[in-house]
Amino acid sequence: MEKLNIVDGRAYPFGMKNVDTDIVIPAHWLKTISRSGLGKGAFEVLRKEPGNVFDDPEYTGSPILIAGDNFGCGSSREHAAWALADLGIKVVIAPSFSDIFSGNAFKNGILTVVLPQEAIDRLMEVAKSDPIHVDLEHQTVTTQFQDRFQFEIDPFRKHCLLGGLDEIGLTLGQADTISQFEAKDAGTRPWLVPVVA
Repeated sequence: MEKLNIVDGRAYPFGMKNVDTDIVIPAHWLKTISRSGLGKGAFEVLRKEPGNVFDDPEYTGSPILIAGDNFGCGSSREHAAWALADLGIKVVIAPSFSDIFSGNAFKNGILTVVLPQEAIDRLMEVAKSDPIHVDLEHQTVTTQFQDRFQFEIDPFRKHCLLGGLDEIGLTLGQADTISQFEAKDAGTRPWLVPVVA
């Protein structure tokens, strides 16, 4: 997982409420176990509408998505987080998220920022013409117009995102402790040590 701290850039001024994971990535895209290429299917149904924000060249490659309340509701498909990441989104800002989506996003290196609706409304306006700045370390979302919004985040999730640590990375960080335990355990329970031929 890549380290995440400062995210600067344009944001998709999406704003739709109750966007479920089927809207984020339709079910027919779930036949793959690969994370790459899913960005093409992200918001596929909405992208069929003329003038949609996701196909507007002005927002191409935007690393931030501003969404409405209850983003990521519905099924628990991790493909939704994979699709957003493949689309280049590193931060989703909304008034609330489905717990399962928020967990999947975190495990895939996407920061979910909860802000009140008034802040979302302001960021939607700014996003139409100007970039947004997200600072995970200081837990702020700012604009060049002196807007400054503080957000809360679980300290463990913050630590993992800043360090680029997924479950494997966290385990590898304990390699010395694990080796010490295995050496000690081999001395007390030698019958568990595999015999190498």
